Amino acid sequence: MKTEVYALPELDCPNCAMKVERQVGKIKGLSEVTVDFVHKKMIVEFEGESKKEQIIQAVKKAEPDIHVVEVTDKKDGVIRQPQTENHEHHHEHCECGEDHEHHHHEDEECGCGHDHEHHHEHCECIEGHEHHHHEDEECGCGHNHEAMSEVDHSAVKGELKLRLAGLDCANCAAKIERAVNGLSQVREASVTFSTETLLVDAKPSVDRAELIAAITAVVKKLEPEVDVVEMKTGSKKTEPEPEAAQPGFFRQNAKLLAGIVFFIAGIFLQEQSYAFLIFLVSFILIGGEVVYSAIRNVLQGEWFDETFLMSVATIGAFAIGDYVEGVAVMLFYQIGELFQSYAVNRSRKSIGSLMNIRADYATVLREGKELRVDPEIVAIGETILIKPGERVPLDGILLEGTTSLDTSALTGESLPREVQKEDEILAGMVNLSGVVQVKVTKEFGESTVSRILELVENASSKKAPIERFITKFARVYTPTVVVAAILVAIIPPFLLQMGSFNVWLYRALTFLVVSCPCALVISIPLGLFAGIGGASRQGILVKGGNFLEILKDVDTVVFDKTGTLTEGKFSVTRIRPVHAEADALLELAAYGEAYSTHPIARSIVAAYGKPIENQKIRNYQEISGQGVEVEVDGRRLALGNVKLMQTHGIDCPPVDEIGTIIHVAQEGEYLGWLVISDGIKKTSKAAIRQLKQAGIRNTVMLTGDNRNVAEAVAGQIGIDTVYAQLLPQDKVEQVEKLLAAQPDGKKLAFVGDGINDAPVLARADLGVAMGGVGSDAAIEAADIVLMKDDPAALATAIQISRKTHAILRQNIVFSLAIKIGVLMLTLFGKSNMGMGVFADVGVTLLAILNSMRALKSGK
Repeated sequence: MKTEVYALPELDCPNCAMKVERQVGKIKGLSEVTVDFVHKKMIVEFEGESKKEQIIQAVKKAEPDIHVVEVTDKKDGVIRQPQTENHEHHHEHCECGEDHEHHHHEDEECGCGHDHEHHHEHCECIEGHEHHHHEDEECGCGHNHEAMSEVDHSAVKGELKLRLAGLDCANCAAKIERAVNGLSQVREASVTFSTETLLVDAKPSVDRAELIAAITAVVKKLEPEVDVVEMKTGSKKTEPEPEAAQPGFFRQNAKLLAGIVFFIAGIFLQEQSYAFLIFLVSFILIGGEVVYSAIRNVLQGEWFDETFLMSVATIGAFAIGDYVEGVAVMLFYQIGELFQSYAVNRSRKSIGSLMNIRADYATVLREGKELRVDPEIVAIGETILIKPGERVPLDGILLEGTTSLDTSALTGESLPREVQKEDEILAGMVNLSGVVQVKVTKEFGESTVSRILELVENASSKKAPIERFITKFARVYTPTVVVAAILVAIIPPFLLQMGSFNVWLYRALTFLVVSCPCALVISIPLGLFAGIGGASRQGILVKGGNFLEILKDVDTVVFDKTGTLTEGKFSVTRIRPVHAEADALLELAAYGEAYSTHPIARSIVAAYGKPIENQKIRNYQEISGQGVEVEVDGRRLALGNVKLMQTHGIDCPPVDEIGTIIHVAQEGEYLGWLVISDGIKKTSKAAIRQLKQAGIRNTVMLTGDNRNVAEAVAGQIGIDTVYAQLLPQDKVEQVEKLLAAQPDGKKLAFVGDGINDAPVLARADLGVAMGGVGSDAAIEAADIVLMKDDPAALATAIQISRKTHAILRQNIVFSLAIKIGVLMLTLFGKSNMGMGVFADVGVTLLAILNSMRALKSGK
């Protein structure tokens, strides 16, 4: 399966996105088309030749004004996208909420348009050349490249990351993203509203300072209250970047406060002939910026904007002589916006604090000196020093010292973990006691903490069905209410002769105040983001809102046995020779399994405990689902299960043992058997019990082990159904049967180790990896990763999903009930614009606060 990614810079409405997706989806040969409205991109999956020209024509047919820019980098066949996007891989055929199929390949690239080079080895100059760093050396492309310890930030290398301090509305974020994408220096820009960040991929030969100045000018033009702050990285960074200094409350809101003074004066002087002027001054001071924004947006073709609706409503109130109401509504709106901005910012900080697991510096040992540098420029193989109380900056192996580590930021586990020489240490952990030296094994971008941060921060790109519904609903809701407002203003007074035009115009203006669906548009994605963030705090990585939603509907959980319900640490528990000595039998078994990487094979080699002379081994061959055939010292050896013995016509005795039985035969003669056992995890029994309590209808275990072993394990931990002696393809077939038997609306989750279970993880509705901390394969393979390596965490994940979606449903019902209620009261003259303002910003504020309860999901 091939993938191409296209940027759609002019894509500025959800309806356009859906039209483009439908039109491109009609092209034959495309397996899947997904248009991401938030990040203005389209992902196309297909077999065979590229359909680029047809895709461009289809987009133009749907939306003639949208330019199509391919961001697929054909270099080395790698598809790349900006790092704002989610870099995980979809597994094959997982039923997401929108009935799309996502195809996964383990070797699938991330899809971003950038070369992710190692900064400590070489840099990319503005011309895109690769420069191997030597101090004071010139590469010949016309640029001077200093050593990485003295990085020159005058030009943009890779992506520029900016913080948009004060960004408090999703619509503003979309406008800024569109405007920055329109800059001539910018290849692609993406604004993430939830994290208040702007990522910019600059064109070649762009000066950093000039680009930031241009972006700042654009942002200030659109949103004067938003400050642009560079989020710097580099060797000179030793402390977190300080936040932009914010003016005091009174200075920041001087016009609003002055407007309130004039408003109060107007109330006392409203009988005077000049009262109109006082109210007009008050209105301009309080709502002048709102009206200006509305005019600017209308000129840009954005009619159904909150500022436009509010401006029309309040100016309309002035037009019918209701000055107090007109100013009061704008005042309540502005105050509501202040509270809403405060709530959104607090929400972001709450979520951000959960992900504050990145070390700000690394103390690297170079030439006998301790240098404090940015973790991103530390090379693999270098030694770093970590003192008590410091956060581990990079993944590595402990060289000197012993200590205990707080791993709660990664796993949610409260108990410290003791480590000693040669143990693995992961970025994000906190050193609690001793001073240690660690050899770096991964660059920062590939470290566990970096990948966790990327997964959680970018999870918002995987929209849940509930979020897609709100996007579609918002597109219909606002125009519907606006049309209703027009009908309210016209039909009763002119067609039905029911009261004066001014009365019904006032009610129509109140409709406009209520017509913005901000409460839903903001609170739903914020709630999903909070739920994903709360899950990560407990060591549960959810790769997208769609997977969080699927999780709530799971009623069948299928487990792999080895490494999931059991420890996955095999040991030889019995040796039973028949026609050989016990030591000789073990030695032959060790030589026979020497080339295998299977845990059972490793346990036999470990039990032998002596060096393996590889020159004795010839013609090694693994027989899938049966065992191994190999020549040792020129004699043919067969090791495996009963099926393998039967294939060679060798009789072997029945063995009534709990464990994996390895039969050994040489040159057709049966020599004996070994028992390899795997201990059950301490939490497995409790996990099954908790899943039952969470409403899971059916628990299933799939294993390649013999039936006696499988049933013994299942009986001890309470599994409902067992399927044993399965080959890898048999597991997929069994999952297919289970999926076919699922009740409508219910989902099946498969829980495996994320390494050997990729086909089954791919076919299940939801793939859950029990990979444990630091398992790259687990992080890549599944939709949800349980970092504790504890099956009991799955029950917690289900609880988090259900609580999060209960909160989101509450927001939908509450918001719509209030809005519809106010609209009905307005129709019968029982409400006013003040109630309309509450139905808009007041309900939005309450919905945001309710959404943040998802941060504590599962607790």
